[in-house]
Amino acid sequence: MSNFNSDGSQENEWEDRGELAWNEFDWERYLREQDEAVRRYLNFYSATPPTGAADRIDAVAEKMGWGQDNWSDEIADLADDDDDDEDDDSSELFDEDDVYTLHKNPIFIATKAIYLGLRESWEALAVDGAHVPQDLAVRLLASLHRGEEQSVQAIHALDFGDYAMAVSLLKRAMSALNGTLALLHRDQVADLPAIAAWREPAQQSLFDLREIWLRVMAECRDELDRPGDDEN
Repeated sequence: MSNFNSDGSQENEWEDRGELAWNEFDWERYLREQDEAVRRYLNFYSATPPTGAADRIDAVAEKMGWGQDNWSDEIADLADDDDDDEDDDSSELFDEDDVYTLHKNPIFIATKAIYLGLRESWEALAVDGAHVPQDLAVRLLASLHRGEEQSVQAIHALDFGDYAMAVSLLKRAMSALNGTLALLHRDQVADLPAIAAWREPAQQSLFDLREIWLRVMAECRDELDRPGDDEN
C-alpha cells in the first residue's frame, strides 16, 4: 500500500521477538513520546496553510519525516528490525525506536492529531454558553468522538491486515464525519458568528480526514482485489 500503508505489525510479531523487558514506567515513557508525536503533527498541521487536502497532509507528512510517497517506510523499517532481532537475548532492553505499536502508525498519528485540534478548539469555544447552545455543544462533541472511535478501530484492523474490516469501519467513521458536517450547517449555526468563524477551519480539517480515509480505503480495496499467493 503506497501512501497510507500501516500494516506494520506482522503475524506473531510479539511472540517472535521474545519477551520485551520493559516495566510500566518504560511503557509510560514510550507512550508519552508517542503523545508528543501526535502533538508535533498537530503543530505542523496548524502551521501549514490549507492549500488543498492532498497538498496539506502530504506536506505535514514530509515534515514528520514520513515522506510524501510512502508513509509506511518507517513502519516497514521497524518490522525489518524486529526480524533482525529475533535471535537477540530476550531479556535485553529494546530501544523505543525499535518498538512498533499502533501509536507509531502514521495514519493513527494523523487522525488523532487532527481530531485533537478539532476537539480542543471546539471545547474552548463551546465552554461559553453565550456562544454555543448547550445541545449543539454536546451533539458536536459526541459526533467528533464517534468519528475518532470508528477510525481508530479501523486503523487497528488495518494493522492486523484485515482490510475488509478496515474499509467497513472507515465507512462508519465517514458517516460520523458527515454527521459532524451536517451539525455545522444547521440553521441555528448560521446565526451565531462565533460558530460560523470556527466552522471554516473545522470543515477543512474534516475534509483532510476524509482525504486520508479515502486513500486508505482505496489502498485496502486494491489489496483485497490482489490475487493471493496461491493463485496464478
